[in-house]
Amino acid sequence: MPEIVGNLNGAFRVGAVAYLNARPLAFCIQQLAPQAQITVDLPSRLAEGLKAGLLDVALVPSIEYARNPGYSIVSDACVACDGPVRSVKLYSRVPVERIRTLALDEGSRTSAVLTQILLREQYGLEPEMVPLPIGTSLEDTTVDAATLIGDRGMLPHEGPFDIEWDLGEQWCRWIGLPFVFAMWIARPGAELQGADRLLAAARDEGVRRFEEIARLAAGEIGIMEAECLAYLRDHLQFELGDRQRQGLKRFYGLAAKHGLAPPDVELVFCGDRPGGQD
Repeated sequence: MPEIVGNLNGAFRVGAVAYLNARPLAFCIQQLAPQAQITVDLPSRLAEGLKAGLLDVALVPSIEYARNPGYSIVSDACVACDGPVRSVKLYSRVPVERIRTLALDEGSRTSAVLTQILLREQYGLEPEMVPLPIGTSLEDTTVDAATLIGDRGMLPHEGPFDIEWDLGEQWCRWIGLPFVFAMWIARPGAELQGADRLLAAARDEGVRRFEEIARLAAGEIGIMEAECLAYLRDHLQFELGDRQRQGLKRFYGLAAKHGLAPPDVELVFCGDRPGGQD
């Protein structure tokens, strides 16, 4: 596999997500751009690193783009679904209309907003929210309901639970458009010429290597290799196409309606800004 260094200058600081759903996007970056410095962490923590200027570009929750004027979308590579996503769940011990307390996965920001939108729009609910720290489980909480994302969202959990929502499926059934969970976002002032080509090429190569990724991930996550492969192949989308962009705009509009994001968010790619990529 040839290197794709492009016009990237110096050490290119990239924030990548550890979850299986994001591995195809970052699996080949180091091979394609050996100068890249890759930090692997939770999406919410990468968002903080990007905001602090510790990263040039990161795969961050899509809501972070809406909340940070000046950010740019770097690539059409993303993590999205157009139906059940399998790894973003809401578990409730009570019927949905009786949810009064809600624990939100520490790694989540976009899914936290999506959960609030669904509960407010469909049920008129605004439960009290508390964090669900990484390392804790549903069994460690006494809240009515909790969200889980990423690899631990795919694992079975002991009930009893009155409902188990796949949040990707809930959105797609309701809105009729894909849902975009994460995108490659750049901070203002980052030197990123060539980054779009690198991240698209890494995505394309990662998609071709689903089987290898699934084999390596299965033992780490505790899920059968065939299940990991089916998850990557059948439940996720990795391209920010026209329908994904429509879904993203609809999400931003609903988030703004409920005071969870600024109004009138426009999708701006790096090349759209003065001095951006070629």
